[in-house]
Amino acid sequence: MRYKILTVDDSKTVRIIVKKAFKLYDCEILEAANGVEGLAVAAKENPSLVLLDITMPVMDGVEMLTKLKSDPNLKGIPVIMLTAEGGRDHVLKIAKIGVRDYIVKPFKEDVLVQKVGRIIDLKPISEAPTKAKSIFDPANILVVEDKPAILEQITNGLKHTPWQVKGVATTGEAIDTCGSTAVDLIMISLSLPEESAFTLFRVLRANLKTKYTPIFGLVVKTDTGTQQQAQQVGFTALATKPLDLDELEAKIARAMNLDTSERYFRQEKNCLVMSLPEHCSNHVLNEVSAYLKGKISDAVDSGISQVVFDLHAVKRLDMAVIKLLITAMQACQEVAIHYTMIGSTELAKECHGYEDTRGWTFYETMDDAVAALKPGTPEMATADAT
Repeated sequence: MRYKILTVDDSKTVRIIVKKAFKLYDCEILEAANGVEGLAVAAKENPSLVLLDITMPVMDGVEMLTKLKSDPNLKGIPVIMLTAEGGRDHVLKIAKIGVRDYIVKPFKEDVLVQKVGRIIDLKPISEAPTKAKSIFDPANILVVEDKPAILEQITNGLKHTPWQVKGVATTGEAIDTCGSTAVDLIMISLSLPEESAFTLFRVLRANLKTKYTPIFGLVVKTDTGTQQQAQQVGFTALATKPLDLDELEAKIARAMNLDTSERYFRQEKNCLVMSLPEHCSNHVLNEVSAYLKGKISDAVDSGISQVVFDLHAVKRLDMAVIKLLITAMQACQEVAIHYTMIGSTELAKECHGYEDTRGWTFYETMDDAVAALKPGTPEMATADAT
C-alpha cells in the first residue's frame, strides 16, 4: 500500500519542504492551500495522514479539523498540526478535537519524518528490485552487551569477515551510536538489567533509521521464556549462548540478505569453479547446495560449458561432502556440462575407500583440470575422469 500524505498550508515554501522531506519514501504528497481545498482533497483522495497548518486564509486549520472530525468518512484520518512557536498552547487546547501530534515551525525535515513515521509505516523507495550485497562487502554491526567476554568472542569470531563490530555496554550508548552511524545489524543481550533490551528494541523500531534494521537477541540457550518473549516482540533472530560462531555468521548473512555464493563459486579460465573450504560444516554444505543448480544453470546460460570442483583445501572426505559432490555431478549431467576435480593425492587415496568415489580422479592444478576438459581428451568424453 502506498501512503498518501495531505499537506494543507497557505505557504508554498512549507509545502515544498514537506515534499522534499518525503522524497526518499514510498508515499504520495497531496497539496492544498487552505481548509476548503484541504477538505475537498481529503474527501476525494482519503489520505493516510494530514499535515494541517493552523493559520490560513479562507478556512483556517481549526475549522478544517472540526469539519474533518465531524465527517464519518474522514474522522479516522490522523492529523498533525503545524503551528508557530506562539501557537503551541492553542494546539494543546484543540487537541481534544482529535490531533495526533503537532510540530512547531520552523521545523527540520528529519523531525517531520520522525513524527509521521510514528503514525504510518514509511518505507524507503526502491527504484528497482534490491540485489543482495556480497558477503565480501563491508558492514557495521553493533553489539549491545555488558559482558566483555561475549563481545570479545563475537569480535574475534567475525574478524575474518569485512564486517566492523562495535560493542557498547548500555542502551544509551546504543541509541547514540545508531543516531550517528549507519548500522547494518544490531545484536542485543537479552540479559541486560531491568528488561532494558526490550525497551531498546522498541526505541529502535520507532526510529526510522533503525526501523528495518535486523535486530538479534543474544540469549542463554536454556532461557526459553526469554526466547519466546523476544520472538513475540519481533526480534529478527536469536543467537543462543554458548555461541556457535559459524551459525551466527550464517544467520547474520541471511538477515542482511547477503549473497554468499562468491565464497564458493567463481568464473575462471572460462569455467565455473566451485571451491569448498577446509572445514565443510553443515551450514557450509547447505549454502553450497542452495546455490548449486542456479549457478550451473547461469553458467550454461552465459555460454560456459565446463565446471571445475576445487577441493584442494579439503583435508578429508566424509559422506556429507561426497553426497554434495554427487549432487553437483548429477546437476552437470542434467544440462550436459562437463566437469573435473582438483584435489590432493591424499584425497584421491581416500576415494578408493568408498564405492561411489573409486572412479574419481583429482588434478593438482587449475591448468591441469582445464586441460582435461579440452575437446578430444578422454576425460571430456565422460562425466568423471578415470
